[in-house]
Amino acid sequence: MNNSLTPSRRALKGKNIIIGICGGIAAYKTPQLVRLLKKKGADVRVALTESGSRFVSELSLATVSQAQVYRSIFPPAENPGTDFTTHITLGEWADALVIAPATANTLARLAAGFCDDMLATCFITLRPGKPVLIFPAMDGQMYLSPSVQRNLATLKALGAIIIEPESGELASGQCGTGRMPEPEAIAAHIESALLSMDCPSVLRGRSIVITAGPTREKIDDVRFISNYSSGKMGFAIAGAAAERGANVTLIAGPVNLDTPHGVERINVESAAQMREAAGNFFRSCDIFIGAAAVADYRPAAVIPGKLKKNDPEIQFTLVKNPDILSDFGLQKQTGQLAVGFALEQDNGPANARKKLEEKNLDLVALNFSDRKTSGFEVDTNMLTLIERGGITTELPLLSKEEAARKLLDTIENICRQT
Repeated sequence: MNNSLTPSRRALKGKNIIIGICGGIAAYKTPQLVRLLKKKGADVRVALTESGSRFVSELSLATVSQAQVYRSIFPPAENPGTDFTTHITLGEWADALVIAPATANTLARLAAGFCDDMLATCFITLRPGKPVLIFPAMDGQMYLSPSVQRNLATLKALGAIIIEPESGELASGQCGTGRMPEPEAIAAHIESALLSMDCPSVLRGRSIVITAGPTREKIDDVRFISNYSSGKMGFAIAGAAAERGANVTLIAGPVNLDTPHGVERINVESAAQMREAAGNFFRSCDIFIGAAAVADYRPAAVIPGKLKKNDPEIQFTLVKNPDILSDFGLQKQTGQLAVGFALEQDNGPANARKKLEEKNLDLVALNFSDRKTSGFEVDTNMLTLIERGGITTELPLLSKEEAARKLLDTIENICRQT
């Protein structure tokens, strides 16, 4: 039997985690979250607000955590001389603080610096550098209100990791944004945060923008020009960068892939839409990685409705699409990095180096596509990494996840030299 631990399981084993529970209907999910974290090897303590106790019982939480549940910062009346420093030591004990669900009231109290119950005190006494993950859960209108958004911005500025709520059916009976993620997704966010803490990276805190997947260029309302890109390589890079603590924005063409944990995703369809979305980050991002297979051409005009097949031949004019990576590379500022991909069949190294120079890139990843072992629609890739200084690294056939990590290792080395 193989008793080795997977990377995600190692991230939680032996970690001390405080779960803060506030007074929202989503609190019913939290006992399952505690059980899941315990199963993965974490030691869990629960800080329960007064309102939270109306939705989930101390008894159930104490049972699944196998530990005392904390509410007040004061010792219990039956033991007035004990535990008078728990409100300090509990925050110092923890490797992470997770607030799920976080209500509008608690967000306001934390943003204002209140320290009147165990959860608020743990927020203040948590050791510097330890992650705080906040999962807001409330009615959609409440979540989008200016006051809640202001408090979330304040907490984010203080270093908290804010995980956007999901969309779906809410307790009010309405549909919209406000649902807390399921326990498995919350656990994955915690794992990613702890992994990034355990593996210091020069990418931590840097803004990385990644394009991924194909684009679609409309011929008429039902047909389009596109390619076989699945987006798997770009999504793998986005997930690996988020694990290293980077602030990742993923601009994705039409693909059927789940968003990696900790990644902000923007969905687009055409090259023009991708260029517009990417352009918003040209000045602010630290690293731009063009992994998308952007269509080189688009029809000069879109035919309204559906083109009828009345004629044996049709002709239409194609015009060039914007070159997103070149646009960024030619205007990037000192300290910004531009990384691209070159899919080549013949004269690969020479063409990749030409692309590196013409688009003012710092690194180009050369690959090819046989749609069997490398490139489009497969789970593996074989990259040759060519740096501006001439250093070339040939990677063997790897999973796209492992290839993404090797690519980021090279980017880290470049960052250290600049």
